[in-house]
Amino acid sequence: MTDILMPALSPTMEEGVLAKWHVKVGDVVSAGDVIAEIETDKATMEVEAVDEGEVTDILVAEGTEGVKVNTPIARLKDEGGAAAPKPAAKAEDAPAAKPQEAAKAASAAEAPKAAAAPAPAAPKSDDGERIFSSPLARRIAAQNGVDLKSIKGTGPHGRIVKRDVEAAGKGSAQPAAASTATTTAAAAAEPRKAQSLAQMGIPDGSYDLIPLDGMKKAVARRMVDSVQNVPHFPLFIDVEIDQLMAVRAKVNKMLEPQGVKVSVNDFVIKAAALALKAVPEANASYTPEGIAMHHNADVSMAVAIDGGLITPIIKKAETKGLAQIATESKDLAKRARDRKLKPEEFQGGTFSVSNLGMFGIKQFTSIINEPQGCIMSVGAGEQRAVVKDGQIVAATVMTVTLTCDHRVVDGATGARFLQAFKPLIEDPVAMLA
Repeated sequence: MTDILMPALSPTMEEGVLAKWHVKVGDVVSAGDVIAEIETDKATMEVEAVDEGEVTDILVAEGTEGVKVNTPIARLKDEGGAAAPKPAAKAEDAPAAKPQEAAKAASAAEAPKAAAAPAPAAPKSDDGERIFSSPLARRIAAQNGVDLKSIKGTGPHGRIVKRDVEAAGKGSAQPAAASTATTTAAAAAEPRKAQSLAQMGIPDGSYDLIPLDGMKKAVARRMVDSVQNVPHFPLFIDVEIDQLMAVRAKVNKMLEPQGVKVSVNDFVIKAAALALKAVPEANASYTPEGIAMHHNADVSMAVAIDGGLITPIIKKAETKGLAQIATESKDLAKRARDRKLKPEEFQGGTFSVSNLGMFGIKQFTSIINEPQGCIMSVGAGEQRAVVKDGQIVAATVMTVTLTCDHRVVDGATGARFLQAFKPLIEDPVAMLA
């Protein structure tokens, strides 16, 4: 027997939510098969089997929260690379003195026959290329008459897995065990809800309570820690973006055949990265051992997703053109909302950009994303009256706020960074070189 353990999907992960099982008791899995989905505080990630064999026990029901790393979540019977497993024993064949074994045999007897049947050979596409699919997916497809050539895989490297085949057919209902676990968890939460809010004088029945998921808990914890531990201070500056808007229109017209569209935020990311290279003291992090001076400008961009916020990273942004930044930022934002980012794509970063201009927010101050030394808050561009050569004229103005960790970036350093940033935004042709 081999225990399948709750994996650590990031260096800081301590627990997670077992969101979904892709296998059942009696299923036969091979190394590389997707067996479960785990929710961390930032993303939902697939877990692949590292051994092959028959699933004999599901130890943690899907939907269970707070599952500690390295906790056994399932058990695998090693098949040693042999053929299909032996037929499951019937419940009545189990000795009466061992009711637990009888129950296990009954459970195995109820497993779908597709799990016990040998997997068909990997099919090939019309051009002779192998169609990558898991053995379980091939068995289910063969049983239900589903053509794997018509399915786009969502597993690792585009591999077709069980859920792809089920989605192509009629799908399958949620296991009763998971439904029961969800119902039990909801019922257990009711007394806590009534008790905690009753102590605040809020009558039961006057509200709807949305439970905190892992992301909400993690964001709350990190923000409280940041506010309590980091000496924040903000610096404000107004930048005119009329030239930027004109250059953006020309750039997008040139990139239209490629299907690429550059946003104002892409210009901001590029300008911030170049300013960080010009003022490297601002591209730094505080540590108890000393100030870490980063070699590259890895710019994190704040993306709002269901249930919270995540900051995917444009790495080495100072080395990338606007078209590449636009392509990467669009891809990262989409996968962030789908919770498909890899840990290395949102953990780390040396500087953050948060843009609420698209919501019409004129000015705001962000909380620092530790251990970064700064975060830039970008407001909406709007027509304002400005004085030029003694004349009042209209200009499109955008307010930018730089929030600094005073342990790393003092007022003078923050001001020098903004002095480097402002001309890049106001005359963005320099960023096109």
